[in-house]
Amino acid sequence: MIKNNQLSISCTLFLLFSVATQATEQCSLVAQATEQCSLVAQATPDEAKSYIQCLDKQIETLTRIQQTWVNKITLDLNNIEEETGNTQLLPIFKRSMASQNKYLEDSCKWRYLQKVPNGTQAAIVYKRCEIRILEQHITVLKQPI
Repeated sequence: MIKNNQLSISCTLFLLFSVATQATEQCSLVAQATEQCSLVAQATPDEAKSYIQCLDKQIETLTRIQQTWVNKITLDLNNIEEETGNTQLLPIFKRSMASQNKYLEDSCKWRYLQKVPNGTQAAIVYKRCEIRILEQHITVLKQPI
C-alpha cells in the first residue's frame, strides 16, 4: 500500500511537471500555429508552394499540440482506472481517437476530390480543412474530464 501511494505521488508529481512543461511548449507552438499563411489571388507556382509549406507547418504544429492533449488525457484516464477500477474509459477514448482521425481524412478527402483536376487547389483545400478540424478537436480535448 505504501509503495502504491509513493508510486502515485511520484506519477502525480511527474504529471504536474510534464503538464507545466507542456503548457510552456504549447504556448510557443500555438504562436507558431497562428502564423498566418497568405496567398495572393493570382499566385505563381512558387507562391502557391510557399503557401502550402506554411500550411504544412501549421498542421505539424497543431498535430503536436493535439498529441500533447491526447497524452495528457491518456495519463488522466490511466490514473482514473487505477483509482476506480473502471477499465472502460481508455479503450473508448482510443476508439474515439481512431474515429476522429478517420473523420478528418474522409471529411477533407471529398473536398480534395472536388478540386482534383487542379492539384494545387486540391492540396490547399485539403490542408485548410485539416487545420480547421485539428483546431476544433484540440478545443474539445482541452475540456476538463
